[in-house]
Amino acid sequence: MAKVLKKVVVVPVRTIDSVDGIPQIQKKRVAAYCRVSTDSEEQKESYTNQVNYYTSHIYNNAEWEMGEIYADEGITGTNTKNRTQFNRMIQDARNGKIDLILVKSISRFSRNTLDLLKYVRELKGLGVAVLFERENINTLDTTGEVLLTILSSLAQDESRNISENSRWGILRGFQNGKVFCNTTRFLGYDKDEHGELVINEQEAEIVRRIYEEYLDGKSYQAIADGLMRDQIKTATGGDTWWDSSITLILTNEKYYGALLQQKTVTVDFLTHKRIKNRGQEQQYLIEDNHEPIVSKEMFDSVQKEKDRRARLKGNVIGDRKKYSSKYPLSSKVFCGCCGANFKRRTWNSNNPSKKVVWQCRTYVNEGKEVCDAKSVDEQGLQNAFVRVFNRMYENKEAFIQTLKANIESVLTKRAGQEPLLEIARHIEQFKSDLKGLVNLKLRNQIDEAVYNEENVRISGELNELRQQKILLEKDNDRKTQIKDRVDEMIQVLSLRQDVLIQFDDNLFNALVEKITILSPAHFIFTMKSGLNIDEILD
Repeated sequence: MAKVLKKVVVVPVRTIDSVDGIPQIQKKRVAAYCRVSTDSEEQKESYTNQVNYYTSHIYNNAEWEMGEIYADEGITGTNTKNRTQFNRMIQDARNGKIDLILVKSISRFSRNTLDLLKYVRELKGLGVAVLFERENINTLDTTGEVLLTILSSLAQDESRNISENSRWGILRGFQNGKVFCNTTRFLGYDKDEHGELVINEQEAEIVRRIYEEYLDGKSYQAIADGLMRDQIKTATGGDTWWDSSITLILTNEKYYGALLQQKTVTVDFLTHKRIKNRGQEQQYLIEDNHEPIVSKEMFDSVQKEKDRRARLKGNVIGDRKKYSSKYPLSSKVFCGCCGANFKRRTWNSNNPSKKVVWQCRTYVNEGKEVCDAKSVDEQGLQNAFVRVFNRMYENKEAFIQTLKANIESVLTKRAGQEPLLEIARHIEQFKSDLKGLVNLKLRNQIDEAVYNEENVRISGELNELRQQKILLEKDNDRKTQIKDRVDEMIQVLSLRQDVLIQFDDNLFNALVEKITILSPAHFIFTMKSGLNIDEILD
C-alpha cells in the first residue's frame, strides 16, 4: 500500500461571537484583590494606590473585561474570617463571574498556608486562575502549586515574625511603663486626651459601694441584687448585675491605682486566639499608675476576706470557679470495663425507697451484652471519698513529702530551654536554606531535579524539627500542669484543720480527677497529681 502523505491544516482561533450557535466569551473577566492590614495613613495610601493601579491595568488590556476590584482595608491576612471582600470574591468566582484574579503578592492574598492552598485549589477546580504578580506565579500553570506552597510557607513565617516583633514592641512598652488598657467596659475610669486613666466619679461611687458592702459581710449575689434593686446600670449600660461581675471588680488591681499588664497572651499568631496568662509569660505590675478609687489597704482587706470565706467553704485555693456540673460526681466516674463515663440515675423516685445510683452509659444505652458493669450507690461513692481523704489527712506529713519527692523527680526530667533553643536555631537555618533555594529557582540558577531533591530534603528536616519542638513543649507543659496540681493538693492538705465528717463537694473537686469503677465495692481514685488510690468497701 502506498504511503499516504498527511497534510496538517492549522485552524485559527475563531473571533466570531458564537460557535455552533453557542455564545462564546471573547474576553477574560478579570478581577483584582487588594488588602492592607492596618489603618495607618501610609497603609491607606498603599491601599488607594493598589485599587487605582488595578483599575487602570485591567482597562488597558484589550483582552480583558473589567470585573470588580475587591479590597479589604485594615484587615489581617492570617485568616479569612473577617475579610468581607475576599469572601465575596470567592463566592462570585463560584457563581461563574470571574476568569482571572490579579493579586500583588502571595502575602496580600493570605499569610496562612492552609487557607491559601485551600482557596487556590478551589479556584483552580472552577477554572479560575490567580496571578501573583510579584512572584510571577499563575496558579493554572503546572509548576504554579509547587512554588506557591514554598513561597506561601515563607509568607506565613514572615507573618509569624511580624507577630513576634509586634509582641516584642508591646513587651518593651510594658517594661517602660507604657499603658495598654481598654476602658470601654471598665467601671469607674475613662481616658483623657493623653491616654491616661482618670476617675469617672459617678461610676467610682458604685465601685466604692461594692467594696464597702463586701467588707460589711454581703455576698456577691446580695451586692448584685442590691444594685439591681436600686436600678444602677452596669459598665455597659445594662440592667443585670451578675455575681461574676462583682467578683471581677473586687479583684481588679486598677481600683487601688496599680496596673497589671499582659493578663492574657496570644497562643496562635494565625487565629489570634488569646488565653488567660496563668504564669506562662511574664507580667508587669505598674504601681501608682493612676489615681485610685479605693485604698490599697481596702483592696488587701477584700482579698483577705475572700480567702477567709473560701476556707470556710472548703474552697482553700481561693475563689476559683466552682464545679460547674449539676452534680459533684458528674464527668468524674468512669467504667473500669468499657471506659465510658457513668450517669446519675434515680430509682423509685416517687416512693420512700428512693435510691440514687451511678450506672455505665454503655450499659444503659446498649445493654449488658456490650458492658455488664453494675450500678454503684452514690452514697457509697461519697463515703469512699471521705475515707480516702481522711487517710491522706491522718498521714499528711508523710503524704506531702511523697508528693514533693514525686514532683521533684518529674521536674528533673523536663527538657529545659536549651534543647528548645537548639531546635529553634536549626529551624531558622533550614528556613534560610529553603529561602535561598527558592531564590535560585526563581532566577533559573538551579537544575530542576536538584531543586526538587533539595526541596524535599530541607522540607522534611524542617517538619521533623517542628514536630520535635512541639513534643518537647507539650512534655514541659504537661509536667508544669502536674506540678501545679501537686502544689494545689499540698495546699489543700496543709490548710485543712480536721478530718472530714461528711462528703464535701468543693474538696472533692479540688482533689479528684476521676474515679474508676472496677466493681460496686472496688474503686480507684485518681487524684489531680496523677496518684491512684484504691478503695475497697467492706
